[in-house]
Amino acid sequence: MAETKQQAASSPEDEAPEVSAQASFMIPKKEISMVPDMGKWKRSQAYADYISFIVTLNEGVKGKKMSCEYEVSETVDRLLELLGTLDRWINETPPVDQPSRFGNKAYRTWFAKLEQEAETLVSAVLPADRSAAAPEIAVYLKESVGNPTRIDYGTGHEAAFAAFLCCLCKVGALRAEDQLAIVFKVFDRYLQVMRKLQKTYRMEPAGSQGVWGLDDFQFLPFIWGSSQFIGHPTLEPRHFLDEKVVNENHQDFMFLECIKFINEMKTGPFAEHSNQLWNISAVPSWSKVNQGLIRMYKAECLEKFPVIQHFKFGSLLSIQPVKP
Repeated sequence: MAETKQQAASSPEDEAPEVSAQASFMIPKKEISMVPDMGKWKRSQAYADYISFIVTLNEGVKGKKMSCEYEVSETVDRLLELLGTLDRWINETPPVDQPSRFGNKAYRTWFAKLEQEAETLVSAVLPADRSAAAPEIAVYLKESVGNPTRIDYGTGHEAAFAAFLCCLCKVGALRAEDQLAIVFKVFDRYLQVMRKLQKTYRMEPAGSQGVWGLDDFQFLPFIWGSSQFIGHPTLEPRHFLDEKVVNENHQDFMFLECIKFINEMKTGPFAEHSNQLWNISAVPSWSKVNQGLIRMYKAECLEKFPVIQHFKFGSLLSIQPVKP
């Protein structure tokens, strides 16, 4: 019930007018430095807004294929251009020869380019009267592509990209009618670029729980992807273990696109390399899978200090407690 209340309080429609053009923006910074600080995060406006954003999009994509009809706004087109630029930079920055197989150092060259250009890239997405927000929002973009020191990527980086999109909603660049395009166009393109980064530079999974985690790198596409299946006449959770089903339907369903990537990257029995997902295939309905994944996301990602210690808070996603 609490989720529904939060959702009503802060869906993308409501978020757009929250921030005026005269608002004072700030460079986001870390606020969670010790385990006891986690309470501060869970009571924060940022937590409420973030969860509400995820749940609102989850509702928006329910029962819909990626090929369904939806509006593509100018902002969405600009975001796709931004992600296209990041993709092009990977082609321009080939991996270097080095003794270790993992963590190719060319990634740092790629990342340095993003660090240099992030504000310019974000400014091009924002409406002219919101350009002052670019330095604040650009921080989340930089945080969303992995860590240049460790050359790793995980669900905390994925969360930074969702936070980036949430901020674009809060300043009114993205609107309620962009919901489907946010998931099916922008987030899907982001996943393509992240998979290419992971493959090209052999990035390590950040804080991986091995076979006990849901996936080495992502979580959100499993949540939104399971929502897409709710009410599907024929495809049940057990079907995603069938490679034929995956190959025939992955272009329509985000969940199957993730399974396809796992099948390409990993060898051996699925039950061994992806035990949690294998367990999910036994759940009787997609709505149960979806509810379970949202609970698991909160417990395994949003309530874990090693993930949230890296999260940054500014004026748009604020550490201040939710107003009663």
